[in-house]
Amino acid sequence: MNNILMVFVDGVGIGKKDYQFNPFFKYGFKTFEKIFGEIPSLENQKLTTGTHFLFPTDASLGVDGLPQSGTGQASLFCGFNAPKFVGKHYGPYPFTTTIPYLKKDSLLVYFRDKFNSSYFANAYPKVFFDYVNSGRSRLSVTTLTCKLTGIRLNRVSDVSTGKALTAELTNDRWNKRLGYNLKVIKPKTAARRLLRIAENYKFTLYEYYLSDHIGHLRLANEFEKIFNELDEFLFTLLDEVDSKKMTLVICSDHGNLEDLSVKTHTRNPAITITTGKSGKEIAGTVKDITQIKNAIIKFCK
Repeated sequence: MNNILMVFVDGVGIGKKDYQFNPFFKYGFKTFEKIFGEIPSLENQKLTTGTHFLFPTDASLGVDGLPQSGTGQASLFCGFNAPKFVGKHYGPYPFTTTIPYLKKDSLLVYFRDKFNSSYFANAYPKVFFDYVNSGRSRLSVTTLTCKLTGIRLNRVSDVSTGKALTAELTNDRWNKRLGYNLKVIKPKTAARRLLRIAENYKFTLYEYYLSDHIGHLRLANEFEKIFNELDEFLFTLLDEVDSKKMTLVICSDHGNLEDLSVKTHTRNPAITITTGKSGKEIAGTVKDITQIKNAIIKFCK
């Protein structure tokens, strides 16, 4: 058995060893310090301990300008150089000419068609489905992929039964902002729930985007809470994954959060962490975000 759990964390790169503007150095980050013994930086980009591998992944892909989510995520999930194909970095939504790639080349689609075992673990509130049903189509790469290919999008009922996670992990924001009455869970509980979900599928994807929001200096009053929740979530995944049965890939589409001196994305390398059954092989192969898809397919058999 070699199930794959991919955790996409939006907008996290490897930055300078800067105690003023790099929050990983300024506040500390247990995921790095306890798993790898130190915090990655541009001066020390590759960290390895036991079966855990942290390494830089180029997101600029030979194209001028700041990497963006639309082309970056298309490159990451579909395995091609989307900004080069488009002629520029583009986002936050998919560029029109990349949509055919989402329909046929996404990892979600590949594992559905090849193994009939592919799962997108995020859940969406009613307001999202109302938006989609209204005919609007400004959707992220993952949600548009699911909409176009018939991959099911989870709802609040799936959160209640433990079959999916909200995009903010704990359910607290759904309760406060959307009026739900879900049980608030700890990030550690969310991580354990995701690991259990991933045991049932050949490929499971979970997407976390608040990292990009706080990197853009939005939600400033919630920075510490969000930052610490993400840390606890990632630490638990890396600490408790069954490395004999599963491969865990934590990856990003571009830099942002690692440099709070700017409100934009950065050209820093995106961070990738692998562990588990095929973690070493993937880490030894991947140099840029376009290579993650094919490495997963090649080594996670």
